Amino acid sequence: MPKLIRITTVPMSLKLLLTGQMRYFNEAGWDVKMVSADGKEVNELKRTEGCEHIVIPFTRKVTFFHDIYCLWLLIQLFNKEKPDIVHTHTPKAGLLGMLAAWVCGVKIRVHTLAGMPSMAATQQKAKLLIFTEKLTFKLAHEVWPNSPSLKDFILREKLVEPAKVKVLGEGSSNGVDLKKFSRESLKENHLVAAMMRVVPGDNEFVILAVGRLVRDKGIEDLVKAFLQSKIVNKSKLVLLGPLEQELNPLEDDIIRKIADHPKIVHIDWSDHVEHYMAISDVLVHASHREGCPNAIMQAGAMHLPVICSDVIGNIDIISQQKTGLIYPVRNVTALQEALEFAYVKREVMYCYAQNLYGEITSTFSREKMHALLKEEYERLLTIKNP
Repeated sequence: MPKLIRITTVPMSLKLLLTGQMRYFNEAGWDVKMVSADGKEVNELKRTEGCEHIVIPFTRKVTFFHDIYCLWLLIQLFNKEKPDIVHTHTPKAGLLGMLAAWVCGVKIRVHTLAGMPSMAATQQKAKLLIFTEKLTFKLAHEVWPNSPSLKDFILREKLVEPAKVKVLGEGSSNGVDLKKFSRESLKENHLVAAMMRVVPGDNEFVILAVGRLVRDKGIEDLVKAFLQSKIVNKSKLVLLGPLEQELNPLEDDIIRKIADHPKIVHIDWSDHVEHYMAISDVLVHASHREGCPNAIMQAGAMHLPVICSDVIGNIDIISQQKTGLIYPVRNVTALQEALEFAYVKREVMYCYAQNLYGEITSTFSREKMHALLKEEYERLLTIKNP
């Protein structure tokens, strides 16, 4: 039975980015273990995925001596478990996981790339991030960007050897759960709960953003565009995601507006995102950097129109004025105009949403992604163990 270790920096990434993957392989007879820092999601992960979880106290910041300690713990873990495959996600887990796996001689080392933090970093920090990403790629046997445009970027920038790079299917790290993100599967009690938290007025246009409230996700751009738009008094902006001020914080003025403005609703998090999508009129994904954004795929599965920035990942899913609206990243005026267009041209936006639904359901199903992942693992096992 092959032994597989999946590693992310924090347990939330295992929960949101890789839902069901560990259970899929566990049920296929693999010995699967999950690794991340500790967190409130750990007990739920062990229950839903049916696999052992091992805590390595990663941090998301640069903490040199603590990172060395985590590296030592990973080396101990790999020497004990002797995994056939180590597969990492997220920057810190990728660097330390690939380094430890290399030291221990793990035969198959895979890193999934879901966006480049260096794209939205200051020049000095970007250099450090690029260095660590290049080192991670060098230590991995294969690097799997989760979108074609991300693959093109890392090859264009010569960050990795071309022979190592592969996109699974058409992209995505985990596909979309089409059973969960379906209007036919909605539960009335969760719909009522969502309505009670948003409290939309009669004929109020509901604009939804899903994801962490940080600058890189374009939250400041969205709040500014919304507040200066002509539709602010006829709409409600719903920000669904945790406010994170440790890394990449929002401006204090934006935080105050989110907290105080009567037309902005902040919901820290929900495991029932699909119900908020069901009561919304448009999803806005204003991110400054992406890999292959789950929120856009989920919106597509829910027939929800999409407005997004023109960054890597977004443009792999949305085609301008075919499956959604695309505006130049960080351009607040263009985003404002897109919001106003979506309000006035709802029938047009609905047509885009129908086109997107067809592409998502045919290309990005979770079952298809899990099967592709198993196929790739088995290919690597055959190569390394002929």
